Amino acid sequence: MAELPPLSEELSCSICLELFNEPVTTPCGHNFCGVCLDKTWALQGPPFLCPQCRTSFQVRPQLHKNTVLSSLVKRLGSAEQAQAPPDGWMPPVRPRAPSVAAQVACDHCLKELAVKTCFVCTASFCQEHLRPHLDSPAFLDHPLQPPVRDLQRRKCPQHNRLRDYFCPEHGQCICHVCVIEHKTCSPVPLSQACADLENKLRHKLSIMFGQINGASKALGEVQARKQSVRDTSNRKLEQLRQEYQKIRALIDSTEASSIRKIKEEEKRVSSKFDTIYQVLLKKKSEIEAQKEKVEEGLNEGDEFEFLEKAWKLQAISTKSVYIPKVELNHNLIKYVHQGTVDLQNVLKESIKHFEKKTKDLQGPGDSGDPPKEKSPHPAKKVTTTAIPSPATNRPIFGAPGQVVHLKPTGPEAKADPMQLSTSAVKANVLKAFLEKTRTELLAYSSKVILDYNTAHNKVALSEKYTMASVAEEPQNYQPHPHRFTYCSQVLGLHCYKSGVHYWEVKLQKNDFCGVGICYGSMQRQGPESRLGRNSASWCVEWFNTKISAWHDKVEKTLPVTKATQVGVLLNCDHGFVIFFAIADKVHLLYKFKADFTEAVYPAFWVFSTGAVLSICF
Repeated sequence: MAELPPLSEELSCSICLELFNEPVTTPCGHNFCGVCLDKTWALQGPPFLCPQCRTSFQVRPQLHKNTVLSSLVKRLGSAEQAQAPPDGWMPPVRPRAPSVAAQVACDHCLKELAVKTCFVCTASFCQEHLRPHLDSPAFLDHPLQPPVRDLQRRKCPQHNRLRDYFCPEHGQCICHVCVIEHKTCSPVPLSQACADLENKLRHKLSIMFGQINGASKALGEVQARKQSVRDTSNRKLEQLRQEYQKIRALIDSTEASSIRKIKEEEKRVSSKFDTIYQVLLKKKSEIEAQKEKVEEGLNEGDEFEFLEKAWKLQAISTKSVYIPKVELNHNLIKYVHQGTVDLQNVLKESIKHFEKKTKDLQGPGDSGDPPKEKSPHPAKKVTTTAIPSPATNRPIFGAPGQVVHLKPTGPEAKADPMQLSTSAVKANVLKAFLEKTRTELLAYSSKVILDYNTAHNKVALSEKYTMASVAEEPQNYQPHPHRFTYCSQVLGLHCYKSGVHYWEVKLQKNDFCGVGICYGSMQRQGPESRLGRNSASWCVEWFNTKISAWHDKVEKTLPVTKATQVGVLLNCDHGFVIFFAIADKVHLLYKFKADFTEAVYPAFWVFSTGAVLSICF
């Protein structure tokens, strides 16, 4: 019994020699790919011949899709895909059907389109004249290939043989005679050379894809860095505008003060002149009255009467009118003018120094990334009264306007005050603050305003940025590098680098909220951005009914208190922060000791609905 041909051969188109693609059936009963038959008949024109049996049709038949063959082809494809390919196997690229422009005529009849090319015969044959190669055993060793347009180009110009080898060293196709001349090279068959070069090109293509992805990521990073630079620039520009507004306000204030002083001096002198004018006007009236009396006496005819009047009138004073010397205070005017000139000179010198400094910093070109900011906000300058410590020459802070007298206790009581260690000074200062009343603590009050640019999208700010609560819907805050994205937290606008500062926070609902401090460099993303869960923050937290103090992921459970107002006292110079429960009296919640290495910001956390934190002053 003869062996049956493989199913894939039975389901192949005799034009493209591939599995049927949208197969159609001609009236003579043969099957072809719909696209292949359309292209063949479009090139032939009437009469239309069947590519397989050469049956002629004067009118192009209306063909329909062969659903049975289409279903069989799909099932065959599914069965082939079910077989798992080996590791590293790369599917070959299915050659496309030759276009009309690339189709080759049969070298035997010169009329029909060739369906195969024989490299042994060096000729292309149509379906009819290809039959001997398919049916006769004499042609079994003749390899058939898809139609090749220019066989002469395949021949070696020197030996007139087909070039079926490729020399990688010289990058050219050669025949088997040329192999002798390339004996020092490593020629390989064309199929193997094609496979090797295809693998190399595919590898290069994968590298290019990786480079394209890297370039895309780099483009995104450049855009993100550009946006970050734009945001930083806009923030700095806004800060500059505010600073220049302050400078203009200061200059305007100075100008108004100088003008006021000159006008006050002018008013003073003018007032004196008005007084002198009134005195002179009265004096003139008196002289005119006396003049009239003298004239009447001179006209008196009776000698007796004349003598009596003349004797009285001769006593009238005839001194010249005295005008007192009244002038502007030229020293004051000169002082005010000189102050304005000095201010102008100082401003010019500052601008000159600023321009020179910025010119030195700019340099010839871009020197890399800009320096990292230590803190997103400028430190608030706070004036504090202090006295130096005898032992450390560091200030010991008391209430404004008063000196703190420290009384050493324990072993240090017998020691010379000049020998007190730094730790002892810190301990004594901490003890002094723990003993202060609320009235004394309020002397260090600092105004805390919440920073809009750090608020999480779930934190709503109100009451002129002094109240934080959990928002019912996410807030439409603009993206900002300092904004919290993981925890519903917000920082104060101003930071503190030195001095003593105190603020109070009212808890409207004292569960699932927290009050604390942190460095400006604390993370804004991820679990470690939560207050107390890193080394850059310290806080007291209300979690349901439990109160805890947190720092660097270490929790300390605190006694429960019903107080709904918390006081925070920060001493930057002596390294501690104290949390007080404010009720009828001040009660200590917890205290942290730390040598602060950066500027410190007030920090707040709200989580549950109804949790509201309000800055009291």
